[in-house]
Amino acid sequence: MSSPAFGTHRALIVVDVQPTFCEGGALAVAGGNAVAHAIAVFAADRRDDYDLVVTTQDWHIDPGEHFSEAPDFVDTWPPHGVAGTAEAELHPALAELAPEVSVKKGQYAAAYSGFEGRDGDGNLLVDILHAETITAVDVVGIAESHCVKATALDALALGFATRVFSNLTVPVTPEQGAAARAEMTRAGVLVGLA
Repeated sequence: MSSPAFGTHRALIVVDVQPTFCEGGALAVAGGNAVAHAIAVFAADRRDDYDLVVTTQDWHIDPGEHFSEAPDFVDTWPPHGVAGTAEAELHPALAELAPEVSVKKGQYAAAYSGFEGRDGDGNLLVDILHAETITAVDVVGIAESHCVKATALDALALGFATRVFSNLTVPVTPEQGAAARAEMTRAGVLVGLA
């Protein structure tokens, strides 16, 4: 994919790269650990391409019906991303990422998009990006078929030029990944390789 255009203010949004969504976690996605490491390498190599690096995290306190003992894996899920647990922290591979912005989402409700998240001061992600004059975002993370897709579609709807790097994300299943990429492409998200 082409490099950022002159005058573009671009953010990298790293979605939900947390142990809870990686192998060994409560809601593991196959390939999650590998993606975490790949994102860390990409971010280190390409840091100068970005004005801002943002992380999002599921940070569930009491998300109501989002958690279920008999989940349907569509609207209800096993407990995951529980606030204050090691599984909800950023993946250890991102220890050197040093994001300028970190938002947490889903404290008391289901939350898929990073744009539902707030920083430690209560600021919504969209307001943070506008304050930093960001005009374009690249979205990576876990899972492509769910929170990455939701974040990318919201970014586009909010007026940001939006790209998803499919080699820096992983879907819950290959079929769901293909459907997510098709949906994002139809909407106008640029989906390709980093």
